[in-house]
Amino acid sequence: MALSMAAFTINDAAIKVIMTQVPFYQTIFLRGVFTTLGIVLLAYLLGQRSLGLARQDRMRIFLRAGADVGATLFFLTALRQMPLANVTAILQTAPLTITLAGAVFLGDPVGWRRWLAILVGFAGVMMIVQPGTEGFSFFSLYALIAVCFVTLRDYVTRGLSEDTSSMTVAGINALAVTLCAGIGSMGEVWQPVTGANLRYLAISITAIIGAYYFSVATMRVGELSFVSPFRYTSLVWALVLGYFTFGDFPGPLTLFGAFTVVAMGIYTIYREGQLARAPASD
Repeated sequence: MALSMAAFTINDAAIKVIMTQVPFYQTIFLRGVFTTLGIVLLAYLLGQRSLGLARQDRMRIFLRAGADVGATLFFLTALRQMPLANVTAILQTAPLTITLAGAVFLGDPVGWRRWLAILVGFAGVMMIVQPGTEGFSFFSLYALIAVCFVTLRDYVTRGLSEDTSSMTVAGINALAVTLCAGIGSMGEVWQPVTGANLRYLAISITAIIGAYYFSVATMRVGELSFVSPFRYTSLVWALVLGYFTFGDFPGPLTLFGAFTVVAMGIYTIYREGQLARAPASD
């Protein structure tokens, strides 16, 4: 999981560099074409010889792909305008929003400890976003919208049957993002991708395919409550890459807010793992 998060963050940094010189949708489209082909090849190498899509999951897959398109476009829009670490830190609120959505919309039981963790976590988000101050960026709202799409995507994923392959889900999502980016790129003036940008594009494609591979491999063998906290290692990578690649480093308030979000997210995952194990123990 830590390797998967490192690869995803390396991909984000590479894409952020490319988008400074190459049009937005063109960048996403080019990455998407090669990523989709890479996922298909990876699925084949892992032994998947059929589509692996259960009939009862088709509507959920369609909805999940739509949510992934929204999450990708809003996240990358925010990433293009904001420091890498800030956007990554906001995205770390996803476990909190998933728990909140489950309580509000699905009636999942949430005790006072997790409610408190959610409230403290969102206070951490306010420290990162800093509304009403000079440090506020309007694109922070784009990152928060991306979190909403991630929440929808992950809740839809929970309802998928075991008959649907994880690589099929990843491939359909990559294809959906690619098609939408291709449509968007029709309104742009395409630019040649040469030199350093070509190398960064190759890094991005390799990293995101590797990220999918490590993520799927982890989900196959790891207990969710144990491996999920390792998702937060992406923030460490974002801090390092943001500093050495773009010269960005968050201020003390943003850092404190980021680590508050991480701490509350890890506690929420830990608490849910405890509650899940309790019935089995009884």
